Amino acid sequence: MVKSDLPLVWLAPEPESGRRLTRAAVVRAGISVADEAGAAGLTMSAVAGRLGEYSAMALYRYVHSKDGLVDLMLDHVVAEVPLPDADAGDWRAQLRGVALESWAMARRHVWYAQLVHTRPPLGPNLLRRTEALLRTLTATGLDLPEALSYVQMLDRHVYAAALADAEERAMLRTYGVADDGAFSAAVRDLREAVATRHPLLGRWMAAPTGPTPAEQLSRELDFLLDGIAGRIAAGAQRRGARGRWSGPGRDGRLGG
Repeated sequence: MVKSDLPLVWLAPEPESGRRLTRAAVVRAGISVADEAGAAGLTMSAVAGRLGEYSAMALYRYVHSKDGLVDLMLDHVVAEVPLPDADAGDWRAQLRGVALESWAMARRHVWYAQLVHTRPPLGPNLLRRTEALLRTLTATGLDLPEALSYVQMLDRHVYAAALADAEERAMLRTYGVADDGAFSAAVRDLREAVATRHPLLGRWMAAPTGPTPAEQLSRELDFLLDGIAGRIAAGAQRRGARGRWSGPGRDGRLGG
């Protein structure tokens, strides 16, 4: 039961029409603030300041609470992720596409990965996305609970990867490492302090190379999707075995 004194924004009435300010404008301002200042900088005062002539208290009639604003913001940016084509047929390509687009969205809006698991996943755009992914997975023969668990697994991995990437980029900026060349130079400068006790790391630090964040995520998705493919194949095999079983024969022995 949802508490009556703190209703979800999806269950609360829409703001009255005809006002100069709109709910959509408040949400856009909130996204702008969070894109610049992160989740920690998202305050009702900061959003009101972005809008110009409104007080923080005035915003509550449009979003009901700060949690309501966060819900609306999360649902707004998740709509940037294209949904899979229900008729495409290639479940793996569909899941990979949504995962990569979701990662790109979360890199544009780092606060999304910070906040998405703090709120109930009930926005209309997020529900459409989840339904589309479930439709893709259940079409392979997976049952609904298992399909939902794979959607959650992919989302948790993708958003954690986006958040880790953002934190690493922020750390590098703190130390003045602005590009790959500066990173390689910084690693080489530290090599002597490391190589004596850690020769394998020292060898890598002499010429540091590795996948880009996008390439690394693609590799990780291959592992996850390979695992799902294995479960799909195992399920199909079990269903096939049950279909071949013909029950007891006339002599009482099992058929098949």
